[in-house]
Amino acid sequence: MNIPSNLLPEGFRDRLPPQAEVAARVSRAMIDVLVSNGYARVAPAMAEFESVLAKHSGDAARNQHLRFTDPVSGHTLALRGDITVQVGRIATTRMKDAPRPLRLAYRGQVLRLRAKQLRPERELTQLGAELVGNDSVAAACEIVGVAIDALEAAGVKDITIDFTLPDLVERLAEKALPLPADKIDAVRSELDMKDAGGLSALDAEAYLPLLAATGPFAEAVEKLRAIDAGGALASRIHALEAIASTVAGRANVTLDPTERHGFEYQSWFGFTIFAKGYSAALGRGGTYCIDRADGTSEPATGFSLYPDPLIDLADEGVVQRIFLALGTDPSTGAKLRCDGWITVAALDENDDAVLLGCTHKWTNGQAIPV
Repeated sequence: MNIPSNLLPEGFRDRLPPQAEVAARVSRAMIDVLVSNGYARVAPAMAEFESVLAKHSGDAARNQHLRFTDPVSGHTLALRGDITVQVGRIATTRMKDAPRPLRLAYRGQVLRLRAKQLRPERELTQLGAELVGNDSVAAACEIVGVAIDALEAAGVKDITIDFTLPDLVERLAEKALPLPADKIDAVRSELDMKDAGGLSALDAEAYLPLLAATGPFAEAVEKLRAIDAGGALASRIHALEAIASTVAGRANVTLDPTERHGFEYQSWFGFTIFAKGYSAALGRGGTYCIDRADGTSEPATGFSLYPDPLIDLADEGVVQRIFLALGTDPSTGAKLRCDGWITVAALDENDDAVLLGCTHKWTNGQAIPV
């Protein structure tokens, strides 16, 4: 088959001017927020040994990796589908002796083997922060706040944070609402699908009230509190209220305590970020554990943002480009660039300021609109 030279695989695209510059500007604004909050940048490799990547991301994600044989080593490599697990690997290996809590930030491209319904792209920009060594309420408050700061720096407004409790069923099943061990996964699945009939079929009617504990945070958390038999969820509810209080007035907060999709490896706290005008979630985060080589694990808290939708809807703005006629002194161009102009120098007498996308031209020592 003769593939046209301008055809890309499904789910991939080129960014042309000025969108490529908008993409850089949006990512730069967000990364600057993370760095200013003490998160040092790391840049993990695009590909890793498939066995190592699968080990750190969980064998369940193994079929989501694009794999190929390395002609140098002969081993199977995989292109990353998530940078978070790579940051965890770095933190517990090459930076295992660094002081904790360890704050790391990242930005890069990830590849999905298959597109999702709301996200048809297979190549995505992923940007985020990981706080390694702490999964306390204070850590969760910081992470949620920094995520909001980063989105606001990119121009996002009307943000909604949806809280969840990934280990809710396990915690209740221990004592408050006992369940046989072989039913826990099934009950968790039915709650995730909001299937009241499925819960009844499992003789788990005691868990039905959890389905109603969703919606705006203040109302939903009171419904959750009413379910808290024997105080089993008292500490969780207190933690959620503490986190919600730190973002009051900055973001809308909702609660869906049984949401599990995307939180399969989260521990006690998870959150998803939405914003008005964007159909899909802009990111998610929460607390989790990173496995160490010695068999122990380390707590962590973090978030991942996917800024591509922000780039697509961002205001491109007016770029001030000034045309420098043939023979203009190079020092003039240098001074204009220091003043914030983008300079476009003529290469011959036929170059035209308008055709080259310039807004001004340098004439007789002045910037003249074209």
